[in-house]
Amino acid sequence: MQHLFPSQPRLTALLSALIVAFGAPVAQASSHREAPSIAGSPRVDGTDFYLFRSYENNRADYVTMIANYLPLQDAYGGPNYFKLDPNALYEIHIDNNGDAKEDLTFQFQFKNNFKNIKLPIGNQMVGIPLTQVGTVSNRNDAALNVNEQFTMNIVRGDRRTGTVAAVTNAATGSATFDKPSDNIGVKTIPDYASYAGKHIYSVNIPGCAMPAKVFVGQRQEAFAVNLGVIFDLVNAPVGVITDPTLINAAAANSIQDKNVTTLALEVHKSCLTQGSETVIGGWTSASVRQSQLVNPNPPSGYQTSTTFGGAWVQVSRLGMPLVNEVVIGLADKDKFNASVPRNDGQFATYVTHPTLPALLETVLSLPGTAPTNLPRLDLVTTFLTGIPGVNQPAGVVPSEMLRLNTAIAPVPFAQQSRLGIVGSLLSGSTDFAGFPNGRRPKDDVVDVSLVAVMGGLCVANGNANALGFGPACNPGAVPLGATAFKLHDAVDQAVVPLLPGFPYLNTPNPGSK
Repeated sequence: MQHLFPSQPRLTALLSALIVAFGAPVAQASSHREAPSIAGSPRVDGTDFYLFRSYENNRADYVTMIANYLPLQDAYGGPNYFKLDPNALYEIHIDNNGDAKEDLTFQFQFKNNFKNIKLPIGNQMVGIPLTQVGTVSNRNDAALNVNEQFTMNIVRGDRRTGTVAAVTNAATGSATFDKPSDNIGVKTIPDYASYAGKHIYSVNIPGCAMPAKVFVGQRQEAFAVNLGVIFDLVNAPVGVITDPTLINAAAANSIQDKNVTTLALEVHKSCLTQGSETVIGGWTSASVRQSQLVNPNPPSGYQTSTTFGGAWVQVSRLGMPLVNEVVIGLADKDKFNASVPRNDGQFATYVTHPTLPALLETVLSLPGTAPTNLPRLDLVTTFLTGIPGVNQPAGVVPSEMLRLNTAIAPVPFAQQSRLGIVGSLLSGSTDFAGFPNGRRPKDDVVDVSLVAVMGGLCVANGNANALGFGPACNPGAVPLGATAFKLHDAVDQAVVPLLPGFPYLNTPNPGSK
């Protein structure tokens, strides 16, 4: 059995080295519209993927997987709002032996049940133009003109040729689940939290002895980012983004008033791992049918203008945050979205020789600040293999996905480090349950990624290769030195509103208040 906890002597030595190097601890959108083609297909655009040991009370032996789709939803976006694509296949994949191939896949498919509610107008019965006709409070409420439902399967082995079994409602045995309506507003749905809670299901997964939980529905955007400033050539003074005391003071979270659609699943860790290996890899994808035929004279009904057919074709992929957004070159973004982890060698140059440090040099007028340890094996380790002794599986095949060591215990929310493992190393805490060991909603992946890409991990690696990033990854290769640990986007992920338990992401913003 491979033990993946960092040893206490190793941690003590590393923390001591960091304290000597830095003195006192530093104070303190993942993938939205990231590729040309997916920007035109928001219903299958994966925005964020989370993978973590559940930190809700009495759920520590479970793993939570959250896949968000359909980015930047304005809560008032009626009258049709933001239903998922009934002609798409949404999937969460788990690799539990490190070979860069899915061993388990959870598949979600959706159906819109159109009731065609009509009202008597004179001597005619006429269909209404809205998705609802009155107040909504229950599953498949009679006031809903369109009720979304979904089915869920587990596939063992290859996602297309493996063994398929239906996931069922533990209370009723049904394989069909109702999805809550989006948060239209307080007049239509006066108590949305209670209404959405009725759509959290206990489910039975074939081959898993422990009941799981599932929730699919709209949530408040949980990703915090200074989005406009970042993509406007980092339109902020260097003195601001290198001063941690200005986090939350210099900028607002630009997407907190947006919503997303969440696929959340909580499964006992014993049902996800294989043998003695405790590390799992995870990612989400969405696929659509290969062909479509648009009818110039669509019949009456709901979404009747297009007929779909052919094989499933993957159009969206997300594991590690920000990879396709700021690492993969523009020419290969669509290719990356269509690819699978086992073929990630074709994208390796983007990781070993990243352009982001050079871009930051240019837009911030800071020549000569990019790390010099090319090829960037520190980034290969962080994003493609996992960190030795933390979340790297035995015999790992380099590939991009989130990797979680299920043997590392979860940390209560209040004690979680905003900067994940990097924050724990700097502060002397023992929170190794966060990014890049999986990803929790509180983990500030933007700031951690800025630290990593500008060489912070090499400063932490020291001259003795303490973290196993390679001897070339040392403080001398990092012109920014300890300043790399102070980089931030001025927005604090840790203050985003969240729930204390499953599905963790907050109640969505209402269309009216």
